[in-house]
Amino acid sequence: MSTGNCYYDDLRNKPEVIDPAQEEELLKVSEPMCDAPQNTLKSNVTVSSSVRELLECPVCLNAMYPPIHQCSNGHTICSGCKPRVQNRCPTCRHELGNIRCLALEKVAASLDLPCKYQSFGCIGIYPYYSKLKHESQCSFRPYNCPYAGSECTVIGDIPYLVTHLKDDHKVDMHNGSTFNHRYVKSNPHEVENATWMLTVFSCFGQYFCLHFEAFQHGMAPVYIAFLRFMGDDNEAKNYSYSLEVGGNGRKMIWQGIPRSIRDSHRKVRDSFDGLIIQRNMALFFSGGDRKELKLRVTGRIWKEQ
Repeated sequence: MSTGNCYYDDLRNKPEVIDPAQEEELLKVSEPMCDAPQNTLKSNVTVSSSVRELLECPVCLNAMYPPIHQCSNGHTICSGCKPRVQNRCPTCRHELGNIRCLALEKVAASLDLPCKYQSFGCIGIYPYYSKLKHESQCSFRPYNCPYAGSECTVIGDIPYLVTHLKDDHKVDMHNGSTFNHRYVKSNPHEVENATWMLTVFSCFGQYFCLHFEAFQHGMAPVYIAFLRFMGDDNEAKNYSYSLEVGGNGRKMIWQGIPRSIRDSHRKVRDSFDGLIIQRNMALFFSGGDRKELKLRVTGRIWKEQ
């Protein structure tokens, strides 16, 4: 099947040989995309859309990395998608076998590409095979929505997510470094049905997410409260926080460093990195006949010197 792209058809029909002159044509040098600083990895090079299409897997549409597989007709597919198509070419349905497209792998090795988070501020240019590793650690990569009450797929920078939490999730927003968070549940024995709660605090020019929820720790129902920092981990380490809960003359105190929202809510919760309250103790703190949960969690955030 012809793609209508002469580079694409030629490369796929001749997988093991590449003409240096042809390879040179595949690169298109243009003016720098922005005024990059001296520490930019390499001079800015823009790769033609033809080459990008060649390196795009027809199944997942992601960039392909070695080993790049091809069928006898020259159609390519990434190694991750090959098992998903039952070893059949998704383009012509011929058997894929174990043919490598060495020519396309060689072309990829010659490319320098901008980070995919360029629109978020990253100005680096990276070799094709180093680009994926960089992007997994890029400080400009967007954050996932920290709201834990739904499978929200929204991503963005911090100002965008703050607006999203306020407008779309109707999260309570508070200014200040101290807080007094009240959690009430009429039937504390239904821990598995407990609702998620999230409050966002603004202080020190940053945003922090306070989580409080009930979950099952093995067979034991527990409550947990913890703080997450809306930013990267290296910045989160500049802050500390404390949480306190009590009642009936008893008190529990937790002190720690807020986790970055780079770590998922579930990861933080399942590592028990926060104030853990067993249900029996929570009901004791609540007082009364222990038929209703009434917990008040207080705390503060401070910046380390």
